[in-house]
Amino acid sequence: MSPRRRDAEGTAAARAERRAELLATAAEVFATRGYAATTVREVADAAGILGGSLYYHFDSKESMADEILSTFLNEMWAAYDRVLAADLGARDTLTALVAESFGCIDRHRPAVVMYQNESRHLATGPRFAYLTESRRRFEEMWMTLLERGVREGAFRADLDIALVYRFIRDTVWVAATWYQPGGRLTAAQIAEQYLAMVLGGIQHE
Repeated sequence: MSPRRRDAEGTAAARAERRAELLATAAEVFATRGYAATTVREVADAAGILGGSLYYHFDSKESMADEILSTFLNEMWAAYDRVLAADLGARDTLTALVAESFGCIDRHRPAVVMYQNESRHLATGPRFAYLTESRRRFEEMWMTLLERGVREGAFRADLDIALVYRFIRDTVWVAATWYQPGGRLTAAQIAEQYLAMVLGGIQHE
């Protein structure tokens, strides 16, 4: 490899690393202060740079939000798709999906908070139309799984499936509001505790 090419690749890698650091900072600020209430200047201040310097990496606040949310959702769906492709029984599929959900919270906590707080508003714009599709796909996946679990005899048939779906969705993802990486329990341990409570209530004996 020529010195010029090596230098170019090193510069590109450094720029990508800096971009990732800025996105992480922006996600924290958006999650804490709210997307609409946050200015580009406030993100730059939190990152320790001048406001104009941020535009070297991103053309707008909207671009930052888009990359934060799409990165989180793309990783979440890749993990979910691996679980679904494994062709497990309904109970094991539910267990794996909850574990993957907590893994996403661990890796993307500010993005998850952003999604919870901002997605319905952002989805009204064409750039964020994928948020509505992701929400629809998410509900369809869980409803299909829960219905399959009842058919397989894994889950109780006397519970309202839509209510069970909302319970699992809300109890799992609301953890992003209080979970902190490096806390007393790991994401995997919290998932295990949640599953013990959820499955204790819905599984068919």
